[in-house]
Amino acid sequence: MFVELPEEACVAGLARRIAPHLRAGDRIALDGPMGAGKTTFVRQLVQALGGDATCVASPTYTLLHRYESVPPVIHVDACRLRSPSQLTALGFDEQCEDAVAAVEWAAQVEDVLQPNWRIAFDHAAAGRRATVSAPAGVAL
Repeated sequence: MFVELPEEACVAGLARRIAPHLRAGDRIALDGPMGAGKTTFVRQLVQALGGDATCVASPTYTLLHRYESVPPVIHVDACRLRSPSQLTALGFDEQCEDAVAAVEWAAQVEDVLQPNWRIAFDHAAAGRRATVSAPAGVAL
């Protein structure tokens, strides 16, 4: 699915569309250039799942955040990971058992992540755009 996101409210709309389909254990691969909307999407997703969006920040330096929502959201920035095995070393699998994982720069850890959702963000002439790949059987 291809989605135009001319303003931040549209990113929120995308998050609200996806949120009802998410279950604990789901893994979302987020890719795209800097400033294309990856962290903005996670912020809106946490809010759509009933959490506090004001707590969401880029995990660039801490690498992993956990946000309380239903289900909780694990937010990872894989940009600074030197190898996919470092994702495992963060305790990622254990933390994702009861949560949805949203991993920025996911292409760097694709083999370990094994996402069932993929969202590729990009800049557009009018804002941003996203290409969404949902699990089989999910109609957005």
